[in-house]
Amino acid sequence: MTSNPLSLIFAALADETRRQILEQLATGEKSAGELAKPFAISAPAISRHLKVLENAGLIERKIDAQWRRCSLNAGGFKQASDWVSQYRKFWEDRFAALDTYLDEVTKEKEPSE
Repeated sequence: MTSNPLSLIFAALADETRRQILEQLATGEKSAGELAKPFAISAPAISRHLKVLENAGLIERKIDAQWRRCSLNAGGFKQASDWVSQYRKFWEDRFAALDTYLDEVTKEKEPSE
């Protein structure tokens, strides 16, 4: 496995179960048992998913008495968002150039009055 933070983040997000876990955590902190309820997989499997998310920096796990509570970690999401935003700017610029081109072509084809 790679130690590149961005690679760890996108590898973690590639799995649907992990994305669903993140969706659950978007509503607030939860225990591993609460996160496991919607899934028909074993507790060790959920634990492995949580470990991947934690290693990617997408969640934090805290020990609260005998409970391990999980919550979202904004830092990991910010890294992914920053990377994606570079390409958002690229595509917005491309679409703006296409709009300009299409406006010019449309004006050229309009009949003169």
